[in-house]
Amino acid sequence: MLEVLKVIILGIVQGITEWLPISSTGHLILVEQLIQLKQSEAFTNMFNVVIQFGSILAVVVIYFHKLNPFSPKKTNVEKENTWKMWFKVIIACVPAAVIGLVLDNFMSAWENWQVVSAMLILYGVAFIVVESLHKETKIKSMDDMTYKTALLIGLFQVLSIVPGTSRSGATILGAMLIGCSRSVAAEFSFFLAIPVMFGVSLLKVLKYGLAMPMQDVIVLLTGMVVAYIVSMLAIKFLMNYVRKHNFKSFGYYRIILGILVILYFSFIH
Repeated sequence: MLEVLKVIILGIVQGITEWLPISSTGHLILVEQLIQLKQSEAFTNMFNVVIQFGSILAVVVIYFHKLNPFSPKKTNVEKENTWKMWFKVIIACVPAAVIGLVLDNFMSAWENWQVVSAMLILYGVAFIVVESLHKETKIKSMDDMTYKTALLIGLFQVLSIVPGTSRSGATILGAMLIGCSRSVAAEFSFFLAIPVMFGVSLLKVLKYGLAMPMQDVIVLLTGMVVAYIVSMLAIKFLMNYVRKHNFKSFGYYRIILGILVILYFSFIH
């Protein structure tokens, strides 16, 4: 029961931090220092990634109509625009797919508190600076986005392979720098997560092995279900939030958390 409680906590952390630009991997690494699972290191590394599959399902459910090019409720023009949106998502995923596969094993060695705290602070400052400069938005809907813009956002997504960066944080920052509105930047970040996280999760499972003991299966499924439920709430919160506020508060949060991490591991741990 204690292990299940730990998994529930990790699922909650994943569900909240995957979509808010504050680094889900960074938070999971830090939380594990406090509540370590009694699992092998190989399973834990796989769990931290595959648990994100629950978060993907939340995006699919919430945006099912917008993502579905076959919806009978859409006009032919709307269906065509949906297909175009998916092509933009695929194009934006190419850099992360290529570079991520090459550097996957190399970046695993960077999963430590020093890198995480540095990235939390660095991107926290970046959010504050970008928001201070972010005024006019040229791209106010997904239809306004060009394929070139999508590819550029995909290049920013590559930065998230560094632990503590935040996949959503890197893509949202990149999209805003290119001229996207906050809501378009956030939504496109959500949609990019579907193929990226599904692909990475599948690779991690295959790498770990499909023949898992029942205990591992229960731990994994519990984490995914909790992540799914919490992600539903986190996504709706963020989209409502960005309609009225900017991302500066997330920048301040990252800086404060980064400093706390440094203090904890330097003087307490």
